[in-house]
Amino acid sequence: MNYSYAPLLFFAGIGAAFAIFSVLGASSLAGPKRYNRAKADAYECGIQPSPHADGGGRVPIKYYLTAMLFIIFDIESVFLYPFAVSFDRMGLFALVEMVLFVLTVFIAYAFVWRRGGLEWD
Repeated sequence: MNYSYAPLLFFAGIGAAFAIFSVLGASSLAGPKRYNRAKADAYECGIQPSPHADGGGRVPIKYYLTAMLFIIFDIESVFLYPFAVSFDRMGLFALVEMVLFVLTVFIAYAFVWRRGGLEWD
């Protein structure tokens, strides 16, 4: 029988046990024991919580635009890492493709910057 995965399974089990203990055990040990109205209220920067509309209220579109920009540039970095790791084995074709990819992302970045998408009001 091949036991090459035994250490991996052992440490995965330790990690899972630590995660379960952290969520269930440590929170009950370190958490508050006596609840009152002040502890049960939502905390909004020291001010009284304001009631929201039935649908949860309006959220500014800037939050979604910022999230989309983060995803775009995060995906760019995900594509750049494998290229950087195997750059010496891929040759000129991969270099040209990566330059075109980075140029395309840079054009998108310049477009967003020019349209004011990076300014937080």
